[in-house]
Amino acid sequence: QLQLVESGGGLVQPGGSLRLSCAASGFTLDKNVIGWFRQAPGKEREGVSCISPTGGSADYADSVKGRFTVSRDNTKNTAFLQMNSLKPEDTAVYYCAAVTFTGQLVCAERIYRAFGSWGQGTQVTVSS
Repeated sequence: QLQLVESGGGLVQPGGSLRLSCAASGFTLDKNVIGWFRQAPGKEREGVSCISPTGGSADYADSVKGRFTVSRDNTKNTAFLQMNSLKPEDTAVYYCAAVTFTGQLVCAERIYRAFGSWGQGTQVTVSS
């Protein structure tokens, strides 16, 4: 059974940090691009970051550039999203998704939605 499980969410004060993990089971991630997405209450789901199968390429939404860093450890079948300098507007449910891709990088949510596997999400709340 293909499964992605996110962890590491929680409540943090503005300016704080969290590290999200995305662990895969039932398949190996080394031929998958990984995308991180988030959905705030009352808003559409949006892309946050994506990383190539080898980790050599990554991209970020403008709203998180310079604050978030995506990485992966294929030996542990896990991807990570390090989130620093968190702001209240980062509050959302964060999802990881994986899609098999032989190219370098794909970040469009429609691709993950059509062909990918998704985790159940983890809540991140940034509040004082």
